[in-house]
Amino acid sequence: MRAAVYTEYGPPEVLKLTEVDKPRPKDNEILVKIHAATVTSGDVRLRSSDFPALFWLPARLIFGLFKPKKSILGHELSGVVEDKGKNVTKFAIGDHVFGTTTMLNAGSYAEYICLPQEWKHGVVAIKPKKLNFKEAAALPIGAMTAMYLLEKAEVSKSKKVLIYGASGSVGSYAVQLAKYHGTSVTGVCSEANFEMVKSLGAENLIDYKKEDYSLLPKKFDIIFDAVGYTTKSKAKKALNKGGGFVSVKMLTKEKTEHLLKIRTLAEEEKLIPFIDKTFLLDEIVKAHEYVDQGHKKGNVVIEIVK
Repeated sequence: MRAAVYTEYGPPEVLKLTEVDKPRPKDNEILVKIHAATVTSGDVRLRSSDFPALFWLPARLIFGLFKPKKSILGHELSGVVEDKGKNVTKFAIGDHVFGTTTMLNAGSYAEYICLPQEWKHGVVAIKPKKLNFKEAAALPIGAMTAMYLLEKAEVSKSKKVLIYGASGSVGSYAVQLAKYHGTSVTGVCSEANFEMVKSLGAENLIDYKKEDYSLLPKKFDIIFDAVGYTTKSKAKKALNKGGGFVSVKMLTKEKTEHLLKIRTLAEEEKLIPFIDKTFLLDEIVKAHEYVDQGHKKGNVVIEIVK
């Protein structure tokens, strides 16, 4: 099978399209023919080893000190179950699925992958019927991160929420999920992305290039840093008493219950993936170059089966 493999850290060019052995499912695994994957900020960080100084050494010890332990990137996917192990009871051959590859030995930049039907760190489920494979592949990481952090911040009806980085993958889902909970949403992004963020449900918009949200008179009950570019100390200036700050820099956990809730919301058209650009697997270097520019809106998808 074809896969985008990297054996050293560096720029997008370290990703090489290569023929590798097609995996075979173990007793508790499903073999998925991947139709679509994405380029997440996590993929870019792992490829380049661009970790904050404080976490650089621990991250390298986990993911590979001198070279990557996991040679195939790709954190999320959608596809079709082609085979399964004898102990698999939750999925059948032919099922359309979506999920993550968290802490597995291989990622989703490939034509096939084996996923356990259950494992500690990641999740897989039947994909939403109303979404195509590209849309479904773009859901799990961003939407689950947004859901986890909003729950941590105790989101509830009538609260005022500010989402910093509202046009990114996590931010675009955070806007929609906050609106689903009946909050008033203010999105912080560039003016070029105002229409996109407004279409997702934001009532108020702030151009971070022109205004500092922490210096404005309006206060918020929740400030959600969806890109890791603001701080708790800065957020405190704009928080109401008892307000909460959450950030994508915090540890999060993937939960099957969250993936199933996300699927339900997608089926009800209350959660819509925003796809900025789509690339083919052959164009994986171009896809990473695009995300490296730091201007993507929503999600960048890798189409593996057209």
